[in-house]
Amino acid sequence: MPETSKTREKVVVRLPCACANLRRASRVVTNYYDAMLRPSGLHLSQFTLLQALNIAPGITQKRLAELLEIDSTTLTRTLAPLREKAWLHSEAGDDRRELRLSLTAAGKREYKRAFPYWQRAQQGLEQALGNETWNRLIDVAVHAAEIG
Repeated sequence: MPETSKTREKVVVRLPCACANLRRASRVVTNYYDAMLRPSGLHLSQFTLLQALNIAPGITQKRLAELLEIDSTTLTRTLAPLREKAWLHSEAGDDRRELRLSLTAAGKREYKRAFPYWQRAQQGLEQALGNETWNRLIDVAVHAAEIG
């Protein structure tokens, strides 16, 4: 990823465990996106929820947890600030136990406001990795999610 100040060489050891390598890479990429989103006041986890709800309005909370591969407790905790800021609308589904989520008008505005920060993070990471590696990374990440 591009550094904003002087460039330094970072040595990263290839670990024998795929999970350890993926988790390390995930932390580095998450920190990068969080730094790029910082001026918006959002964390990547919050932006991801806004993005998912923008793409899939009316999705059930259960389906959103499945889509993002996060447990319901973590999802509820991450949704709480969005609810507090009135960016989230929830209503009972056909089955009263089902909760359908969508963005309010304020939530849609917040998503649009934060989008350019996320877009710069995307472009920065793609540029740092190169187009071919970027596309392979996305493909491998999707494929790895399929095994779960």
